[in-house]
Amino acid sequence: MYHPGINQALSQYRQSGTLAEINEASPHRLIQMLMEGALERIAVARGAMLRGDVAVKGERISRAIDIIEGLRVHLDMEKGGEIAANLEALYDYMNRQLMMANLRNDPAILDEVSSLMREIKTAWDALSAEESGTKPPNAQPKPLPIAGDDEAPATPMIKEQS
Repeated sequence: MYHPGINQALSQYRQSGTLAEINEASPHRLIQMLMEGALERIAVARGAMLRGDVAVKGERISRAIDIIEGLRVHLDMEKGGEIAANLEALYDYMNRQLMMANLRNDPAILDEVSSLMREIKTAWDALSAEESGTKPPNAQPKPLPIAGDDEAPATPMIKEQS
């Protein structure tokens, strides 16, 4: 569901992430790393907000917005279909909420965005585990298909290079 150009969005992550892991990571792992980076920046912004450190708060919220925007613009709308469209709207909402949290100095809004990102990441982790044949912690078994059900569930895809 994401375009390989997502590597451009990793520029924010590279500043604090492990370059070796980025270079060796699968496309699914890169998305996980971006989500982790966004969550970390939101958490640091929340702490800065509570301490009254306006500069750090603004800088970390800005970086979280950049990461989420990178995830949004690299969605493969063609392959991802309705799931990609829903994620695009959710990422847009999350970025607007981050701007509002910064403006209003409201940690509850940061908590809401973190919660949404954790939900998306949990689903992405499960998808990634399913594709690799491993099972994430606390994963529920996948229900067996119903006989005669010809319709397979939509799976988000990373946009392939052309």
